[in-house]
Amino acid sequence: MSSSRVINIDDVSPLETWARLKSDPRAALVDVRTRAEWAFVGLPDLTSIGRRAVPVEWQTFPDNRVDPNFAERVAAAMAADGIATTDEVFFICRSGGRSRMAAEVMAAAGFERSRNVADGFEGPLDDQRHRGRLAGWKAAGLPWMQG
Repeated sequence: MSSSRVINIDDVSPLETWARLKSDPRAALVDVRTRAEWAFVGLPDLTSIGRRAVPVEWQTFPDNRVDPNFAERVAAAMAADGIATTDEVFFICRSGGRSRMAAEVMAAAGFERSRNVADGFEGPLDDQRHRGRLAGWKAAGLPWMQG
């Protein structure tokens, strides 16, 4: 008989994510967007707290296929940064969809304190169909840099 474990991923606001990253030196932020997004839209900037966002693509650009080695790549990046499976790891994407899937995969891989950054880096579209103004990391006024 197989047992299935329910994985519950908490959504954490960008401001709360920032607060936890500042207060817990073992917490990590993984940006799962594409290289193109990092280069043209920007990355969360954690340098003021002596850290860096860890970029690991969930889907590869331009074919948009989910990377079958994603969990292994994140686990290796976390190990290289001294982050254990018991540490809190936040996942961020453009608006919260891909990062939720990534957090679920990583929770299933043993990172049980995986969290989704609600509204992601840019948040939803506004009335003018622009992102980054209503919600998300940028709209919260958190530090970021051009990739």
